[in-house]
Amino acid sequence: MPLTAFDHVNIRTTNLDAMVAWYGDILGLKPGPRPDFPFAGAWLYLGETAVIHLVAADPPPAPGESLGIEHVAFRASDHAGFIATLEARAIPYRSVTVDAVGLVLVNIHDPDGNHLHIDFPLAEVSA
Repeated sequence: MPLTAFDHVNIRTTNLDAMVAWYGDILGLKPGPRPDFPFAGAWLYLGETAVIHLVAADPPPAPGESLGIEHVAFRASDHAGFIATLEARAIPYRSVTVDAVGLVLVNIHDPDGNHLHIDFPLAEVSA
């Protein structure tokens, strides 16, 4: 399963509007298209690529939860090979299909518990 690109970082916030403004003012990122998820958020673009996904933490985090980076995402190919590797190593995963962006997201956690998702083209998975 070769990774093909860094995709995005997902950040949880209780200050969505301020975060959009800050990333625009300081880093020059522009808000752009985002699928119609059932929760508030914004995708911030560097050129044509949404590199930061902001997600509104509403309600604010409970004890033990945190704001900040929620996950890091990569693009990859060979979905079947990746799933086989995870299963061979008994690594739990959860797959989510997002038709609006044509991806299957495979959610995993590293040994320290950091959330990663590896994104595969829906056409590859459906083939």
